[in-house]
Amino acid sequence: MHTSSHTSLQPRVITLGTAGGPRWWPSGADGRAGRTGHRHGIATAVVVGDAFYLVDAGLGVGRQLEKAGLALQDMRGLFITHLHSDHTVDLPSLLLMGLYERDPAMLDPIRILGPGERGALPPASPRAEVPPAPVFPENPTPGITGMVRSLVQAYATDVNDRVLDALRPSPLDCFSITDIPIPEESGYHPNTNPTPAGMAPFVIHRDELVTVTAILVEHPPIAPAFAFRFDTAEGSVTISGDTTATDNLVTLARGTDLLLHEAIDFDWVESRYGAHPDETARASIDHHRKSHTSPEQAVDVAERAGAAHLALHHLVPGHTLRERWHELARTFSGRFQVPDDLTTIALSSEQTDHAPEAPKAGVR
Repeated sequence: MHTSSHTSLQPRVITLGTAGGPRWWPSGADGRAGRTGHRHGIATAVVVGDAFYLVDAGLGVGRQLEKAGLALQDMRGLFITHLHSDHTVDLPSLLLMGLYERDPAMLDPIRILGPGERGALPPASPRAEVPPAPVFPENPTPGITGMVRSLVQAYATDVNDRVLDALRPSPLDCFSITDIPIPEESGYHPNTNPTPAGMAPFVIHRDELVTVTAILVEHPPIAPAFAFRFDTAEGSVTISGDTTATDNLVTLARGTDLLLHEAIDFDWVESRYGAHPDETARASIDHHRKSHTSPEQAVDVAERAGAAHLALHHLVPGHTLRERWHELARTFSGRFQVPDDLTTIALSSEQTDHAPEAPKAGVR
């Protein structure tokens, strides 16, 4: 088995990818290369001892794991906050390339936990003159189990060549998939009650290193959408997923050592779409406003939760200068950070945060 070189370090987070949005962001503000560097798609590693747990699988996650020195031999679980493409687009690379990085005969399968079948299509935007037709109406809202099985099926020619000819394992031997069950008492419904008020966090995974709890957050129209909290013996981290400001996240993050929260610059949204006064542009503005969180709102959530340390990620736009995020979130009373890709953030204040190269991340 691969042996990690980080055994002596305290639990920590590595921000593998810090950009949100299903886009290829240029490097630098307004495309000016070199101003901010490139941000990969959203993905976060929670490292505890020799093991790590991955949250979301955005663009480039496989290479970022390699750069971070994290081997799939040490990966115990993949937790998907919700099924939007920018959080799942590199799931196929983990399923397929991971076959060559892990020995399923010696190790238990990696758990994949994520949202289950939605159960109902969302309503069409009220701005639609004619409601659009959904794709694959016979199966329009698969959950994580359906997604993974469909991906393996799509690559069946490749997988079967390797299973039959090279005697390789199937991805379904290396990974086990679980739809996260939502407590019935929450009153959840994908359209009428996607973020039940007053719900309690619930455990979705526990081993000797971590306890992982989840809660439903508000990211319409997708449902379910989760935030996750990882509690270890030496600290905790809460990862918001994509959400507007919600009391449920405050509940989950209460007293957390580190809150990783999404952030979007709504001024950029207005400038990006407001110049095109058609219904598509207006619907895009509507979506961002009702489904995401500004840095100022993230600060308010962190303050209400009593989080010791707030770090913004899932940044939209992904090429905005770091100073802009600091300007928008300057009022937080605790430690504040806008991490780069591959920044390490300790879950305890006794350990210094660092990036793999120059420590550009601003901390106060």
